[in-house]
Amino acid sequence: MSFLRKKWVILLLLWGVGLTLWQLLSLLYGPEVLPGPIYTAKGGLELLEDGSILRYIGISSFRVLMGWSLGSLLAIPVGLIIGKVDIVRTFAEPFLNFIRFIPPIAFITLFLVWFGIGETSKIALILYATFFIVVLNTLTGVLSVEEDKVRSARSMGASEWQILVHVIVPATVPYIFTGIRLAMGTSYMAIIGAEMIASNEGVGYLIWNSRLFFRTDWIFVGLISLGLMGFLTDRAVGFLGRKLLFRYGVVSSTSLRR
Repeated sequence: MSFLRKKWVILLLLWGVGLTLWQLLSLLYGPEVLPGPIYTAKGGLELLEDGSILRYIGISSFRVLMGWSLGSLLAIPVGLIIGKVDIVRTFAEPFLNFIRFIPPIAFITLFLVWFGIGETSKIALILYATFFIVVLNTLTGVLSVEEDKVRSARSMGASEWQILVHVIVPATVPYIFTGIRLAMGTSYMAIIGAEMIASNEGVGYLIWNSRLFFRTDWIFVGLISLGLMGFLTDRAVGFLGRKLLFRYGVVSSTSLRR
């Protein structure tokens, strides 16, 4: 049996054991407290039939992708500037190290006051959740560039702009890529908190609203949907990173296993 076939057999066995244990625990505690895979699947079919789960997944995914993309696009140049300009870094680092410990969910009420209860407040919250992670990873990448490379470029007559574009940015790309992948997970946590508190659509709303009907199966459907959304998004980002940024040393865990 080949290695790949053995791996799939082991994975299927693990999933089978996990689902069986889940079902047994459901029988022990009751489906109202811990819905098993069969009960959860029935709840998922209900939500599929009326189209709500697909709509909620689409809405949450749109919010995450918008906030995450905008936050990353803003954070990358800011991180490069902070890392490259010493005087900017002197003033910015204490602020970054202070605010990065404030979780996005703590700003939900303020963002609702500042931006209203519409999409803007939710996208702004995800932007915040993304921004500081990407900035700090970009800053770390800039500071990790070997000084000898910068000096060599200067000795050959390169301008500061050329050093930034041809030396610092290529060396920083793996750090930036790691930052945006980490920020994706934080973005999902931020949007779920926002949708639970101030939304009438989205996966977070589904999870929070299901408690009113004591539909724990719908809660599990929402949790599974979140896991799948995050897993597929991360795999898509990893695939693009392997294909587009391989020459910069970006190699995903999938490539390493190969």
